[in-house]
Amino acid sequence: MAETLVLRAELDGVLTITLNRPDKLNSFTGGMSEALLAALEAAAADRVRCVVLTGAGKGFCAGQDLSDPLVASPGADLAVVVGRKWNPVIRAIRGLAKPVIAAVNGVAAGAGANLALACDIVLAAESAKFIQPFNKLGLVPDGGGTYHLPRLVGLARAKGLALLGEAVPAKQAEAWGLIWKAYPDAELMIEATRLAAHLATQPTYGLGLAKQALDASAANTLHEQLDLERDLQHLAGRSPDYLEGVTAFREKRTPRFTGRKG
Repeated sequence: MAETLVLRAELDGVLTITLNRPDKLNSFTGGMSEALLAALEAAAADRVRCVVLTGAGKGFCAGQDLSDPLVASPGADLAVVVGRKWNPVIRAIRGLAKPVIAAVNGVAAGAGANLALACDIVLAAESAKFIQPFNKLGLVPDGGGTYHLPRLVGLARAKGLALLGEAVPAKQAEAWGLIWKAYPDAELMIEATRLAAHLATQPTYGLGLAKQALDASAANTLHEQLDLERDLQHLAGRSPDYLEGVTAFREKRTPRFTGRKG
């Protein structure tokens, strides 16, 4: 059963992960979070160069399924659900040393919205909406929402989204910088597939180091960040992809990157 909750398809270095509870707008249960975490851990394999995360049916992810016994039973401790089910998934996405694309095909609500925002590049269908409805239940945004929202759209908009719970249409999300781009619905997966195929041919190891540097920048001083850039450049400069990039430049040809550390 858990295997059908999250589907995996791998082709030419791209791993597509599809949340698969379309009748429930892909809302999360404990089993679904475990299946997604397993899929993300499998994405760490060298043969995977890029990950696409999307949803089956009309929705991307409506967040936590409130009928799940984990949260519906009397006296349920939400800290357990967040700590054991959601947080490991968000950490796995942010810690993956290769690009992760979210292809948001429909509503992304609550922790489902924040699941998308944890990805490196977020594409969305124009019909998609991003909603932080935690306030309607007297809850706090989780799934990394309180971390990513102010960094993406600023504190004023982050507070508005968290305290009012208003839906943000995809085009507005693009204008705000909440996501990378919005596309007509019929073009979303075409564009996501095209972008993933491109990233799968790029120097994955270097891209992973760039992710590491960007994530660290929020907490670092300028001097600390300069030192980190120096140290990461040291690693990148010793990679086979750097040698290939320089060689291809000199030979005036397209580089053939492997994405490997060494």
